[in-house]
Amino acid sequence: MSRFSSRVPVVSAIPASAYDIDCRRCPRLASFVDDVHEANPEYFCRPVPPFGDAAARLVIVGLAPGMHGANASGRPFTGDFAGILLYATLHKFGFGTRPQSLSADDGLRLVGARITNAVKCLPPGNKPLPAEIRSCNAYLAAELSALPEGAALLALGRIAHDAALLALCLAARAFPFAHGAKHDVGRGVAVFDCYHCSRYNTNTGRLTTAMFEAVFAEITRHLGAPASCAA
Repeated sequence: MSRFSSRVPVVSAIPASAYDIDCRRCPRLASFVDDVHEANPEYFCRPVPPFGDAAARLVIVGLAPGMHGANASGRPFTGDFAGILLYATLHKFGFGTRPQSLSADDGLRLVGARITNAVKCLPPGNKPLPAEIRSCNAYLAAELSALPEGAALLALGRIAHDAALLALCLAARAFPFAHGAKHDVGRGVAVFDCYHCSRYNTNTGRLTTAMFEAVFAEITRHLGAPASCAA
């Protein structure tokens, strides 16, 4: 049994093949995560599982865990700067019970939404190699196979966009990434593009709070009735 198995939430509506806490199929990533764990033994330091509603109609795809964020906490976008805007916006639009994600056991729930990553393990320099993105894509493909009709996929950045399309067996060239774009991909499902809510993008003004919220406004229009988040 994994030393962290008790900390991993069960998302029962997605296939078991969508996540493996003991995955080591990418030797470079596995070795790097081992090194980080040796220096930070209290960190999660495993593939980070999806977080949120098992029957989500909104699935958010990020790039990969941050070293001192999701890699430490075991929850996507938790403990790093990018999560500040993401979780505040999820709460504002009715998808989250709280405006902040502080830890994997803080009681926060997502309603109608789930967060996952294109690459489940921490990559050196936050830059996974193309082969690692492809290797991890089987997990994302398994997860997205459970998407309901009329769902929305939010891709945070080009890599997440391309990974989501690959997981859906769609050609990226047919659906080019552009901030604010909406791509209809069949069964009423739409892929929405947004710049990643990283510190660099928000500090430079490439992505503002208003721009981020505008994407969520389009998503809620696509989904129809807003989610209900009783605390």
